[in-house]
Amino acid sequence: MPTPRESFQQLSKAMNEAVIGQEAVVERLLIALLANGNVLMEGLPGTAKTRSIKTLATLINGQFQRVQFTPDLLPSDVTGSEIYIEQTGEFEFQEGPIFGNLILTDEINRAPAKVQAALLEAMEERQVTVAGKTHKLPDLFLVLATQNPIEQEGTYPLPEAQMDRFLLFVQVPYPAGENELSILRLVRKENAGKAASPPDPISEDVIFQARKEVHDVRVAESVEEYIVNLIIATRKPELYGDELKTWIEIGASPRGTIALDAASRARAWLQGKDFVTPEDVQAVAPACLAHRVHLSYEAEALGKSREDVIQAILDRVAVS
Repeated sequence: MPTPRESFQQLSKAMNEAVIGQEAVVERLLIALLANGNVLMEGLPGTAKTRSIKTLATLINGQFQRVQFTPDLLPSDVTGSEIYIEQTGEFEFQEGPIFGNLILTDEINRAPAKVQAALLEAMEERQVTVAGKTHKLPDLFLVLATQNPIEQEGTYPLPEAQMDRFLLFVQVPYPAGENELSILRLVRKENAGKAASPPDPISEDVIFQARKEVHDVRVAESVEEYIVNLIIATRKPELYGDELKTWIEIGASPRGTIALDAASRARAWLQGKDFVTPEDVQAVAPACLAHRVHLSYEAEALGKSREDVIQAILDRVAVS
């Protein structure tokens, strides 16, 4: 019987075979699964955002639910609602799609604020409250939300409090040119019914055991200090140069510190290590911090992205 780490290595291999050219995206999805966090994915249409999430769902023995966010969506369409049962004369709670294990919220920024707020409690508290009653969500629960960076007309940008609830912000680029032919051939095989059969899905018990092992990954005091120094650099950028100071308006919250620690340990575990190195921290820092750092008008005028600024911080903050 394979160990939890071997199971996740097989999971990674199967996902990379199905989602060609998006190795970094696959790794970050697995990190979120191991760290028990939620993921916000942003990318242009056709970059395999939904495919990567659906592939992960097929490889995990759990319930997959998908919600297409639209402007006319209601909170009850996500959480569920109380339904009157005529035979008994009582109200009965009917679960919404949020009561699953992997929840794909497609184009999350197309739903109004009320729906986004309903999702907030579920992501943070792992429960929903309907008609004054609290309903617990499954132990294995992961929200994977997507949004399109273009066509912003008629959308509802996520508030900062909602963004901070996501463990990782993953930007999905176009695949490299050399992968395009492989993608073409893979889709052709799938359409002809000749694609390779996926491996057996891993169970919830394997995921929970893997999470326990991730918690046991060691973080040296020097690496802890490095994580904290990166966060402080987002809040006090003047310590690292006037240029950086003019780029950052608001720094990362303490959730950023917690996310950086959790994601670094998960990444180290995936790499087969039982301790975290500065390289692990650097690898996950853009995904952990990009959505938690708010740029100034000067930075935007210069064409700086949040990832550019996080990289500038990584270049300036020395390893302890």
